[in-house]
Amino acid sequence: MASSRKNQGARKASRTRGSGSDAAGPVAGTYPIDTGICELIRDHLTDGWIITVNGAQSSHINLADPAQLDFEYMQWIAELAKEHWQSDARLRALHLGAGACTLARYIAATYPDARQVAVDIDQRLTELVREWFDLPRAPLLRLRVGDARAVTESLTDSTRDLIIRDVFAGTRTPQALTTIEFTQQVRRVLAPGGIYVINCGDTRDLSLARAEAATLGAVFEQLTVIADPAMLKGRRYGNIVIAGSDVPFGDSPTLTRNLLGGVPAQVWLDPKVRSFAASAKVLRD
Repeated sequence: MASSRKNQGARKASRTRGSGSDAAGPVAGTYPIDTGICELIRDHLTDGWIITVNGAQSSHINLADPAQLDFEYMQWIAELAKEHWQSDARLRALHLGAGACTLARYIAATYPDARQVAVDIDQRLTELVREWFDLPRAPLLRLRVGDARAVTESLTDSTRDLIIRDVFAGTRTPQALTTIEFTQQVRRVLAPGGIYVINCGDTRDLSLARAEAATLGAVFEQLTVIADPAMLKGRRYGNIVIAGSDVPFGDSPTLTRNLLGGVPAQVWLDPKVRSFAASAKVLRD
């Protein structure tokens, strides 16, 4: 599902066609990639770029300011990370679903000693993103082409502090990345105290969000949810951030204040998340 953004209709972007990048940087246009068509659109309101994949909005990136996150759910993930790690942390992050590496650029700017791997199934898209955008180089950020589940299953135990799942095929996350079997692999790879964060795109009935929360709850001791209050009340479709860990998330006034200071969002802690998910079945392979 495309990320929810305020006032999308007001954005005006140039759509000049192009066949590649040049010395001056990215060029607006449409580009063939391994999984279909990518469109690169200039966003003059934020001095940024929007990437769509097969018509679905995938990423937004600001070359001048890696700390600027235009998508709401990315802002929420960033605030959650800031509550758990100081800027001098040598954070080990795994991104399942690379896109334009917007969050990877943010983490690199916020945590200079971080080491990151971003996984995407589309090799051509990762090549274009490297050409277009100022991405940190290895070992700060490694781009790995492959299936997100297969890559996760290949990783060594307790080697990541933060794992972010942001994978979509059209408007849905592939089923293989939502199950308890996959979530158990994620927990195996997470170091003690690590956090697994998912971007769940759902409709107003919230059936998928409940099932995903129930699945994470069967693996992790602690859960939290961050979302637009209207989304949690079933008044619209959009994105819900769900996170699991073996340590409590805590009722942080700083997190709440920061979330209300941007796009207003609500935080649910473990008891409320488990109540929300109580009627849902755990997802299985």
